[in-house]
Amino acid sequence: MNNFWLSLKTDIFFGKGQISVLGKNLLKAGAKKVLLAYGHGSIKKNSVYNDIVKELKDAEIEFCELSGIDPNPRISTVRKGAQICRQENVDFIIAAGAGSVIDCCKAISAARYYNGDPWDFFLRKTSIKKALPLCTVLTLAATGSEMNAGMVISNEETGEKLASGSMKLKPRFSILDPEYTFSVPKNQTAAGIADITSHIFEQYFSYPTFSTVDRMSEAILKTVFHYGPIVLDNLEDYEARANIMWAGTIGLNGLLSTGKEGDWATHLIEHELSAKYDITHGIGLAILTPHWMKHVLDDSNEKIFAAYGRNVWNIQEKNDRKAALKAIENTADFFNSIGVPNSLSQLGIDSSRFEEMAESALKYNKIGRFKELSKEDIVKIYTESL
Repeated sequence: MNNFWLSLKTDIFFGKGQISVLGKNLLKAGAKKVLLAYGHGSIKKNSVYNDIVKELKDAEIEFCELSGIDPNPRISTVRKGAQICRQENVDFIIAAGAGSVIDCCKAISAARYYNGDPWDFFLRKTSIKKALPLCTVLTLAATGSEMNAGMVISNEETGEKLASGSMKLKPRFSILDPEYTFSVPKNQTAAGIADITSHIFEQYFSYPTFSTVDRMSEAILKTVFHYGPIVLDNLEDYEARANIMWAGTIGLNGLLSTGKEGDWATHLIEHELSAKYDITHGIGLAILTPHWMKHVLDDSNEKIFAAYGRNVWNIQEKNDRKAALKAIENTADFFNSIGVPNSLSQLGIDSSRFEEMAESALKYNKIGRFKELSKEDIVKIYTESL
């Protein structure tokens, strides 16, 4: 096991009615004027927006708003949000929504104190030295951004989608009420489930193997594979929503990567798809993941895939290669069973930009620690996913 440093840091308020802690925790943090940021208005169609506003008014905390944050959030929105924070003298941010809203708010919180272009954070031209504090009110289980220090932002001008992060961006606290996810439609719920499983895979299929956190990852995968179909059959099943929500948070809060090196190849090659075609991140991951698995499977790692199959899918096959292939097949079948597309062609994507995307994916860093991918490898994975 590798050396590691772990600081979970974010306070979690989980369960029904936990929005009631919002006002007092903002006051405890010294907030006087907050930016309430959200997407395209879904929080106004359920109770989330009204619940937040009531908390702010009861606590006598001023607020201004930033709405219209897109899935695959744009750097232009980050610039706009930072300007609002400066003009309105905002001292705290509430990110009310899914991972895209939270990531955008993290970037805004850093951009508030930076005199240059916030895209510099993603090009590694500068580091984040100061950031506004933020909290989250989660409305979709998917990214785990409610309890981690990372963010992913798209640049619509350059066609890039890049990640950055800093411990200064970790939310001070996050409110996770499963009832706030009841109104999420089936397709978005399924995409979130795919995103959660992919996060776990990226940490599970990495070195060193057969560790304590691998067994934890297997347990969370089994939970997601169990409750995923249940929640899609009944979108208001509280227990299913609760388990999927908590699995999403644990899946990327740093716990499952302790003592290991994550791979993240599938995420990086998917970022090219969602940057160029603006597809839903979780859908892209669901399509690519089984093909990445097949592509990297070889004699050196078949025991790892076989362990995944035996421990998660209860595959009884004694031959490691056969067990590994069956595990990959079961993974693809699961994604198909929850209704996500199983090919890029279903999304209207052809091979015309594969070479370009592969080159772009490798522009800044090598890809893959479980197995390093070349340009030819990435093109082949795209092609096999058509």
